[in-house]
Amino acid sequence: MIEKINIVVGFDQREAVAYHVFTQSVLEKATLPVVFHPLAINTLNSYSEKHTDRSNDFIYSRFLTPYLNNFQDWAIYADGDMICQADIAELWSLRDETKAILVVKHDYQTKAHTKYLGNFNENYPRKNWSSLILWNCKHPKHKILTPKFIESQSGKFLHRFAWLEDNDIGELPKEWNWLVTEYPNNPSAKLLHYTLGTPCFSDYKDSDMAEYWYLVQKKSLQGLE
Repeated sequence: MIEKINIVVGFDQREAVAYHVFTQSVLEKATLPVVFHPLAINTLNSYSEKHTDRSNDFIYSRFLTPYLNNFQDWAIYADGDMICQADIAELWSLRDETKAILVVKHDYQTKAHTKYLGNFNENYPRKNWSSLILWNCKHPKHKILTPKFIESQSGKFLHRFAWLEDNDIGELPKEWNWLVTEYPNNPSAKLLHYTLGTPCFSDYKDSDMAEYWYLVQKKSLQGLE
């Protein structure tokens, strides 16, 4: 059986270009087949978004990843406001069967009180841990993550992975979720995360490391000129 990498990607129509730039960046360097699943809210027929405090359409639906993979095998969840600068198979190779998830365990205070589309940017424990997740979808503790369950849970519960114990959460190298602007510029980071706003938004078109995003965007538009 051919090994393939399942990648669930956050999608919001207001920044649709970000999704396409991210997938382009993954495909450019991938050495294994990849299967993308965009979290387009109109396709999630079993899930009804009931939260009223969301800053984007995938802030809660990301926790459907094990469900969308039939609670089998592994999957990567990634926010759409990223670009991958390395072979995604390198991240895939970090799977650890003893863990329910693996994440970059950020520990920082944000430099900005607002982010894209005027959303308030607050500090909270485990901030941005859920923006890149290597999911062990078959882990028994994920069985509770059904659409109805996620619809009823708070952001605090979900984004802090409250259904897991601390030792269920493995750690990924920070270079696999490098927070642009929040962290110093790092051209060698394997995954750049424009967490305050992708350069597709006018307020962030000249943000830190925007040139790396534009390079990928240009490649994704080849043939249209």
